[in-house]
Amino acid sequence: MCRCETEGRPLLPLAPHETLPRAPAAACGLSGENMAAPRARGCSLAGLLPAQTSLEYALLDAVTQEEKDSLVYQYLQKVDGWEQDLAVPEFPEGLEWLNTEEPLSVYKDLCGKVVILDFFTYCCINCIHLLPDLHTLEHTYSDEDGLLIVGVHSAKFPNEKVLDNIKSAVLRYNITHPVVNDADASLWQELEVSCWPTLVILGPRGNMLFSLIGEGHKDKLFLYTSIALKYYKDRGQIRDNKIEIKLYKDSLPPSPLLFPGKVTVDHVSNRLVIADTGHHRILVVWKNGQIQYIIGGPNPGRKDGIFSESTFNSPQGVAIRNNIIYVADTENHLIRKIDLEAEMVSTVAGIGIQGTDKEGGAPGEEQPISSPWDVVFGMSGSEVGGDDILWIAMAGTHQIWALLLDCGRLPKKNELKKGTCLRFAGSGNEENRNNAYPHKAGFAQPSGLSLAPEDPWSCLFVADSESSTVRTVSLKDGAVKHLVGGERDPMNLFAFGDVDGVGVNARLQHPLGVTWDKKRNLLYVADSYNHKIKAVDPKTKNCTTLAGTGDASNVITSSFTESTFNEPGGLCVGDNGQLLYVADTNNHQIKVMDLETKTISVLPVSRPDNAVVDGPFLVEKQKTLPKLPKSAPNIRLSPVAASPGQTLQFKLRLDLPSGTKLTEGVPSCWFLTAEGNEWLLQGQIPSGEIESISSQPAISLQIPGDCLSLEAVISISVFLYYCSADSSACMMKGILFSQPLQITSTHQECTAPVELKYVF
Repeated sequence: MCRCETEGRPLLPLAPHETLPRAPAAACGLSGENMAAPRARGCSLAGLLPAQTSLEYALLDAVTQEEKDSLVYQYLQKVDGWEQDLAVPEFPEGLEWLNTEEPLSVYKDLCGKVVILDFFTYCCINCIHLLPDLHTLEHTYSDEDGLLIVGVHSAKFPNEKVLDNIKSAVLRYNITHPVVNDADASLWQELEVSCWPTLVILGPRGNMLFSLIGEGHKDKLFLYTSIALKYYKDRGQIRDNKIEIKLYKDSLPPSPLLFPGKVTVDHVSNRLVIADTGHHRILVVWKNGQIQYIIGGPNPGRKDGIFSESTFNSPQGVAIRNNIIYVADTENHLIRKIDLEAEMVSTVAGIGIQGTDKEGGAPGEEQPISSPWDVVFGMSGSEVGGDDILWIAMAGTHQIWALLLDCGRLPKKNELKKGTCLRFAGSGNEENRNNAYPHKAGFAQPSGLSLAPEDPWSCLFVADSESSTVRTVSLKDGAVKHLVGGERDPMNLFAFGDVDGVGVNARLQHPLGVTWDKKRNLLYVADSYNHKIKAVDPKTKNCTTLAGTGDASNVITSSFTESTFNEPGGLCVGDNGQLLYVADTNNHQIKVMDLETKTISVLPVSRPDNAVVDGPFLVEKQKTLPKLPKSAPNIRLSPVAASPGQTLQFKLRLDLPSGTKLTEGVPSCWFLTAEGNEWLLQGQIPSGEIESISSQPAISLQIPGDCLSLEAVISISVFLYYCSADSSACMMKGILFSQPLQITSTHQECTAPVELKYVF
């Protein structure tokens, strides 16, 4: 996003390269029951610029904290004494709110408060960087102290306008203050906000006092807020009433997998490593889903040591070799190392504080870094094999970095010592700029990496999320080239969409993950905001949809094209190219795509005691009927005559393919439905589990005494979850049996059970 750093110098007019389109500022008509409408004089942030610029010049010369406090206090006396307030517009009616009992009003609910409006969009790394400052401020001053923070979500991407997606972001980033979904950017337009993030500090009358553009202003934020609270308390204008907060997260059931960001496979040991991002932990699981190790969590922290004591903060990228896992510990701004044999966690890069250095070169444990989002093993030079470098997608500085795991050299670099951490490609400017010189290229929040070491590729693939492109970085000379998505103008970060095509004619929307399929010479892309998995042929630059409908949902079918995802964030190829594992982030699942049979299933993650903690049965937990895949057979049975009060029996006779078994811990199940004749199901047992294929259940249906129709159809839907004998691949199959019923007043003799036969 727009990285507008102004710390250390006065606030000056900016020409950010990434803004929302503007409309003419509307008139600031304001009203309220709790206070009279202020006399407003325009509602643009530009009205603050002359006075605040003078203040910030004066602060540069201030030495002591007392001098700074006094300057801000005098500034507030000046601004507060204006004949007319620079008044913020009221929140438009009809907007959707999160974390509140009901919509808030600037001139009713927020009267008597110092309010911080945080204009953000949830994909923006700079907005994410700002959240810890806001969290700290909220812990310092409560609403009873007179402070309230309100997030004003002003979307960049169409996907970010959807309330459910904002809900997921509010959960993912633990946002506990009110958030309003200003999907049409109404308030943004009226105030003429220029970039993400922007903070606007309001006085107790809705009067604008300060604005802070970009990240990196923690000291000013705390200074301005604390003095504003003191100034208005001295004048008796601060109210200590409590704002009714209703946290969205409190309404959700616990979920053992929470926003998994990335997944990778250990090709030697048949294990997966999952970044369970929302639970701040790393899971090591066998391919049948059984957990071997839980490292960190469930709360965020920053601690090395033994597994039971170690903590992470929203980890993302993971890479495993020889029982060693490297982790992009994103919100700790660290690279962590997990030794599975010693069961120890250590830090190998970063100092735990967000860095601004865009060059690097220090030993890893001394080198500040910024929001690492993905990691992948590689090698120095163009030799295949070795894995002596850890490549890092450094989202916070819009660059690709390298951590030397052994002595070696990068293209066009001298010999480097083991442990050195430095920039490899990217100027640090947020751009979609390709260049033969790696340091002159520009990335925009790179979030996913994959390596194709063999010729003719010999490159890193980069999912460059904010430019909605996939790029390549040569391992031979560092040249950065375009592959698919975006457009040719390096400053245009709004060239997104959902279009299959070639090169620049293809459109992606905020892709977060890539993985290389060496067997097929294809690159798979997690096209996150389009809720799809796409395949790219790097030779032809052709990009096509592989799976997903584009709907943000969790329809689990056996078909690629009918299944859905919700902001998938990472993916990896396993089983010698047969399986594609997908971190389906907002569905809190790992999905398994069989690239040969074109079927899809959910990895049933389970603890060692076989208690399943995640899997496709989540739908059943919600007591709703799973959706049968369109390819599921529909068997229409011969009509059966039945009389009121009679009980019909249905006996399942299902056979699995040879060499397979029901998935342990994942309940296969059956459901009864009667569309248009729901009266048939009153008082019935409408569903049940199938625990054993050798002892399948009988299903009973008692015809009600009062029948509303003489003809009806009862449907029995069956869902079977089964795996190969070695549990290396799991799948779901469905079948629908339709039983026509003819209701007659003539008493029917006891009939034999209706057999529901099918061989998969």
